[in-house]
Amino acid sequence: MTVTMNGSNWAVSSNQTWCTVSPFTSTKTSDKLVVTTVANISTIARTAILTLIMDQKTIIHVNISQAGKSELYPSYKDSIAPNATGMGSTAVEIAKNIKLGLNIGNTLEATGGETGWGNPLITNDLIKAIKQKGFNAIRLPCDWDQYADQATAKISASWLNRVKQVVQYCVDNDLYVVLNIHWDGGWLENNCTVAKQVANNAKQKAYWEQIAATMRDFDEHVLFASANEPNVEDATQMSVLLSYHQTFINTVRASGGKNAYRVLIVQGPSTDIEKTNKLMTILPTDKVPNKMMAEVHYYTPWNFCGMTADASWGNMFYYWGAGFHSTTDTAHNATWGEETDLNNFFALMKTKFVNKGIPVVLGEFGAMRRDNLTGDALKLHLASRAYFFKYVTKQAIANGLMPFFWDTGGLIDRNNYTVADQQALDALMQGAN
Repeated sequence: MTVTMNGSNWAVSSNQTWCTVSPFTSTKTSDKLVVTTVANISTIARTAILTLIMDQKTIIHVNISQAGKSELYPSYKDSIAPNATGMGSTAVEIAKNIKLGLNIGNTLEATGGETGWGNPLITNDLIKAIKQKGFNAIRLPCDWDQYADQATAKISASWLNRVKQVVQYCVDNDLYVVLNIHWDGGWLENNCTVAKQVANNAKQKAYWEQIAATMRDFDEHVLFASANEPNVEDATQMSVLLSYHQTFINTVRASGGKNAYRVLIVQGPSTDIEKTNKLMTILPTDKVPNKMMAEVHYYTPWNFCGMTADASWGNMFYYWGAGFHSTTDTAHNATWGEETDLNNFFALMKTKFVNKGIPVVLGEFGAMRRDNLTGDALKLHLASRAYFFKYVTKQAIANGLMPFFWDTGGLIDRNNYTVADQQALDALMQGAN
């Protein structure tokens, strides 16, 4: 390959011994690189990353993928001609249309089946109720691994059809819908490691070949998301996660039809804003321009959002935000992570992605209800919690982030489709409007 730089002092390296490159350094603004790979005698594919550095700053990464002698799993590739009908909007245009989203949590991703964690089956009436309450997008956390043969990675046809039915409910109600591979037993989420990279890319490919083919005829209202909260702590793990995202994009695009133009969402490391800002220095490549989004989640401060017991390093926060601190229970007032911190976090994503034409999905946010409190303490906590929901939603939209509230049935009752927490719903809608 011929490389042209805007400088003349650069170098290139490979992170794998089976893939070498020459020359290693160059003083030319344009030079030819020769990449040599050793034959892969393994049965599974592998990936090397070439890193080009100019003036001691990383310029670009190039993935070199090499197929194995045979795939780890059978091929489920089902490709048809590209079809752009109903797929004309860019990621930025779709992002502008998504006002406020809701997660149907603890359901399609539940261990033991859709009702395994206590929620009823998703119905068209539930989707109608969600829309009627003011949401115009739904995120469907979804499990696939428990429905797949582990030897062949073949997903049950009945489960693929069930998920497709739920997606159809959303589309029929003119809602945008984000479909992902969620925690899924942690096979990908807990294994962004070099040791698992090859095997997980093979499974990622096999699963998305089947998911993509099943959902291929839906129009641009359906968005696919590569993962959920992939645990990543350093640059090495980030490079592994990048390969998972690249496999996702390549596989979906290869299925053709409307998938050739579908908006695809890739998750930041741990979907943590600070980690994403630091470690997600590049995005996977997509041959289709302007069809990618990034995703982060927001449960900050955890002391307020999810912490269930005081600890040596800090207490639970019952009261969040200016004007909502307690004068009688000061030990449980928020001491960090309030408005200023939130503003700074969201601004990081606006600068890193939104301003560069990459919309950001705030795929989850929420805060637990502290029902251990009573009287005025409970009243203040709930007012504070509502303020948190309103503020997160408002500031997300102000910074170009699409907010999706995490709900497992506490906001909208899944059994009778009524509002279970009017105060919270009102706060979300006030923030969105």
